[in-house]
Amino acid sequence: MHLLLRFLKSACMFVACSLLFTSLSQAVSQPNRFFLMGSGSLHLKNLRNNREAKVNLLNKDGSFNEEAFNKVDWVFDFPTAEKGEHISPRLLFMLSYFVDRMAPGKVVNIESAYRSPEYNQRLREGGNNVARTSTHQDGIALDFWLPGVSGRYLWKTIKAKHCGGVGYYGGKVVHLDAGKPRFWEAATSGTRSQEPDYNRNLYLATEFDRYRPNERIRLAFSSLSSFDFGVYPVIQIYRADNATTPVSGIRLNRADENDCLRIGDRKAARFLTTSMPAYLPPGQYTIKMEFCEKPFEQMPSEVVSNPIELVP
Repeated sequence: MHLLLRFLKSACMFVACSLLFTSLSQAVSQPNRFFLMGSGSLHLKNLRNNREAKVNLLNKDGSFNEEAFNKVDWVFDFPTAEKGEHISPRLLFMLSYFVDRMAPGKVVNIESAYRSPEYNQRLREGGNNVARTSTHQDGIALDFWLPGVSGRYLWKTIKAKHCGGVGYYGGKVVHLDAGKPRFWEAATSGTRSQEPDYNRNLYLATEFDRYRPNERIRLAFSSLSSFDFGVYPVIQIYRADNATTPVSGIRLNRADENDCLRIGDRKAARFLTTSMPAYLPPGQYTIKMEFCEKPFEQMPSEVVSNPIELVP
């Protein structure tokens, strides 16, 4: 009996240690997905729909907390099932980064979260400072304020990181998005311009900043004014410090033998997938995509993504 108890005790200790080792291994193997990444702990309150939630976007092993992202979507009034994605993780971890440093534990008061294209247009027609190609429509933006933090100071602090779009219209509210790095004030926003956009301000972004060799990668367009265009199915990878010589060409997953992959709606524009080559060495890269069947002469012929890092 004593031998049996000793055996069971040893077996339990072995299992416990194995589980701990597995958990730690997962934590070590999970890369920090973004260059600018806060703790993931957020207290969000949407002042438009009175929805509120405290979330931690990360599990203990460093993986994403799916339940937390669902709560965020609910607060943002984001139609998760319809879109097939969540509110931008890059946006949320950027937000967490600045909250951790400027107002830890304080409520993030949201003045504007997700906007449907129809609602965005109504706001424009009402004379509001709303861009025709607003990143709110892509689920990668919010307008917010932090208790005890002046809007101008918040704007300047985010602007210094050159990490996304940050706008300031006066008062305590700041716009933050995970689109092209840029900044503006009310006088320079250009949101009320009636000039056609012609897709000139489109932006191509990867879902994450860090990837492993052979890992699936999702690319998404934002700030589009039209979806009637195509992309060539083979895209080029460049080293971030050399934009002239590609190091690899890879094919988009949805592409068949056609020479031009059509982008007909917003959802199609946000789900372009491929896999990182297995043979590329660690380092920073960018991805170039070229357009075909452009609806406007003014539309650029190509676009380069944000820098990404390939990690071992």
